[in-house]
Amino acid sequence: MRKIVVTFALLFLVLSNPSCEEFLYRYAPGDRYRILSVVKEDVYRDRVLNHRAEILNRIAVEVTGVNDGKGRHRAIFQTSERSVPAGSGKSSLPAGSVFQWAREYESEFERDKLGYLAIDSKYFMPVVRNVPVFPGRDLKPGEKWSADGYEMHDFRDAFGIAEPYRIPFTANYTFLGDRQWKGKTYPAFSVYYRIITEPQPVQGRVWPKRIIGSSDQVVYWDAAHGQAIAYEEKFNLIFELSNGMTFEYRGTAEAEVIESEYMDKEKVISEINEDIERLKITDVVVKAVEEGVSISLDDIMFYPDSAVMLAGEREKLDRIAEILKRYPDRDIMVSGHTARVGSNDVNQKLSEARAKAVTDYLLSKNVRTADRIVVRGFGAERPIADNSTEEGRRKNRRVDITILEN
Repeated sequence: MRKIVVTFALLFLVLSNPSCEEFLYRYAPGDRYRILSVVKEDVYRDRVLNHRAEILNRIAVEVTGVNDGKGRHRAIFQTSERSVPAGSGKSSLPAGSVFQWAREYESEFERDKLGYLAIDSKYFMPVVRNVPVFPGRDLKPGEKWSADGYEMHDFRDAFGIAEPYRIPFTANYTFLGDRQWKGKTYPAFSVYYRIITEPQPVQGRVWPKRIIGSSDQVVYWDAAHGQAIAYEEKFNLIFELSNGMTFEYRGTAEAEVIESEYMDKEKVISEINEDIERLKITDVVVKAVEEGVSISLDDIMFYPDSAVMLAGEREKLDRIAEILKRYPDRDIMVSGHTARVGSNDVNQKLSEARAKAVTDYLLSKNVRTADRIVVRGFGAERPIADNSTEEGRRKNRRVDITILEN
């Protein structure tokens, strides 16, 4: 629930005077980049630790147009999570645990030169808005400025609140001068805001009666590329709810902006098909999908109603692993699918378990590290053949391994 990405800072202009900086956003149509964000948080329920979580966010952004210095953006936010419950005997997340797919959000917004956002209230993302914004003047190290902003949260699962939930605040900024990030020097500024509010009731199972929190960030800028390169954050957020319960989120966040490398999907498909023929892999279909290039393993064999693979399937995965290692710079997503037999709940859990089984095997072959694989289960939601025939059901029992473009 907490923090998909906190600071969605984009592009700026650094003037040549080394003692003063004027930060202004600027955009070019067709610019594409991605943001990778990792949030580590402890979640308390009624002041008792409930669980520890690590949330991985992949945000793909494209500048679709520029008008009078304002950039129009289209973004896709993909979130996944891994967690460990309190009382499990583990004080931290298990080494090598994989991320489970959570949600995907789409968003469109416009941002002006100073950073003010124009966005329809129907969008859940980005979470933090009008941060950062700039005063439109030269700034010297140590100078401060303030501006109003707000957070927009998705409380559908947690509280049953259907619409994006708005939490206002005033952000306080300080230009820090040059700071180090991963061994390089960047201009940086801090952002601090505190939240204390008693909002009006909204429609839902429960609603926040009182919200208290704070965010303390440092944002780093890349002058050579004209965009924010990274940020670091410490946050704390407490919700006192209408049913008397209290939830608290304490943690840290870190994000980095990375230019998206173009994926020639047709070229990748051709290369993989050549490898499939060379390695004599059967029951495999390679195709372009929105997320990248998908390798569909039709009729991957597990023991009935189980996530335990038959021995022969491991040989197939050994060959697939060899192919995946050709694209080490791309993250992957492993998706499980079932035929429409039995209940939706059983199919969903089985598809997730089988996707995880394939993922665990790929991890054992050092195809990727755990933080670069996302596991997703679709149950029987995405059939590719007729479920009324045995042949169709066989095709629908599959695992897709997608080489991600972003």
